[in-house]
Amino acid sequence: MEQKEPMTKFGFQRLSDELNKLKNIDLPAVNVEIDRAKENGDLKENSEYHAAREQQAFIGTRIAELGSVISRAQIVDPSELEHARVSFGSTVVLCDVTTDEELTYTIVGGIESNPDRGLISFNSPLAKQLLGREEGDEVNAKLPSGAKTFEILEVKYQEIVFETH
Repeated sequence: MEQKEPMTKFGFQRLSDELNKLKNIDLPAVNVEIDRAKENGDLKENSEYHAAREQQAFIGTRIAELGSVISRAQIVDPSELEHARVSFGSTVVLCDVTTDEELTYTIVGGIESNPDRGLISFNSPLAKQLLGREEGDEVNAKLPSGAKTFEILEVKYQEIVFETH
């Protein structure tokens, strides 16, 4: 059984747009480059031909990857979910009990994650340990950087900002 890939409508649209561009613009363009390079004769030492074939292979692989993710996509609207406990789309304010540092993360789909912007994948080690918890809970998180203890200060839904324009 294939595992569903939860994501927001934004993430699904971004993947769909990339797939359409690859199929309808990038792949036809590289095919034209290959045909043009073939006209230059001997293919063994034709660097334009080999570069175009590599690009064609890369595009083909990416199309297959995107197709797989899109076929497993489960679009979730976080605004319709309950956020009394940490769930997909929740914004969680944590306090590192050792350093008193406050951290804010939003739980999103794997393809939407951007830790530098506070967007972490629901499959990340931290998110897995936060899911289902509520305000006031202490979480002893086992992270790649080592064990940390966090207190959950707040669990809420707020509009997710994926990118700034």
